[in-house]
Amino acid sequence: MTVPSLVSFWVFSMVATWLVTPQLFSQVPNESVLDKRVAKFLESHRRSWRDMNVPASDGKLLYDIILKNNYTSALEIGTSTGHSGIWIAWALSKTGGKLITIEIDEDRYQEAVKNFQEAGLAQFIDARLADAHELVPKLEGPFDFVFSDADKDWYTKYFIAVSPKLSMKGCFTAHNIRESGWGSGGGTGEFLRYIKNRSNYTTTVNSDGGGVSISYKTAPD
Repeated sequence: MTVPSLVSFWVFSMVATWLVTPQLFSQVPNESVLDKRVAKFLESHRRSWRDMNVPASDGKLLYDIILKNNYTSALEIGTSTGHSGIWIAWALSKTGGKLITIEIDEDRYQEAVKNFQEAGLAQFIDARLADAHELVPKLEGPFDFVFSDADKDWYTKYFIAVSPKLSMKGCFTAHNIRESGWGSGGGTGEFLRYIKNRSNYTTTVNSDGGGVSISYKTAPD
């Protein structure tokens, strides 16, 4: 994306987070002590997420996908400062799972680790400071849920590296995906065309927030 586009998307994400976050907390049934701690943390930080974190609506979408499918082994490519990771790990705390999340920038990584601890979710997260270009192909898996939100021009390569390690009926999601119009070109557009042409995946795009592609694996590679 160009710098103006990145700024515009950041502003959109922040507005979406401010408007949606309070309503999301009331949708978590049977709140535990941990639920209340996570909800309180997210509420207190809802105006401070930066560095291209996802809006709260997209975080809740990832949370719902994991719970609906009872996923337990998740991979996040691109931690930023941890907003999406908190939503993913929150869901995994209910399924008995764990998240591996990768961030290349040390400052963002350190801030994310702090946020994970403050939210009470550190035990469900294996946060790694690394270059995802190098680490993702080396990960053994298997995974049943993947969220890609790193460098957009590498989306297709991340998918190719992870797909053989994704379990049947597993889900590969990616952020900043649009089917048409602004944001539908470049690396994200290339990725969407590629994955839609895969006969062993069924793909839809949720455009309510920042744009999330949702691809379920229906047959082996």
